[in-house]
Amino acid sequence: QLQLVESGGGLVQPGGSLRLSCVASGFTLDYYTVTWFRQAPGKEREGVACISQSDGSTYYSDSVKGRFTISRENAKNTVYLQMNSLKPEDTGVYFCAADSAVRRWMIQYDYDYWGQGTQVTVSS
Repeated sequence: QLQLVESGGGLVQPGGSLRLSCVASGFTLDYYTVTWFRQAPGKEREGVACISQSDGSTYYSDSVKGRFTISRENAKNTVYLQMNSLKPEDTGVYFCAADSAVRRWMIQYDYDYWGQGTQVTVSS
């Protein structure tokens, strides 16, 4: 069974940091492009960070560039999202998604495999 499981969410004050983890089971994650999406209440799901399967290139949305870092640890079949300088507008449910044939990394419909999500709340 192919599965993605996210963890690491929580409540953090503005300016704080969190590290999210996305662990895969049933398949080898380094053969897939992996993207972190987030969804705030009443808003569409948006892609925030992507790491490609081919050469490990990384891509970020303008809203998180310079603050978030996506990385892989192949030995643990895990992708991380390090989030620094968090802002209240970063609040939402964060999902990891994976696919082996992504054309448009920010488009959720390009991904076949999804985790269940982890809540991130940035508030004082």
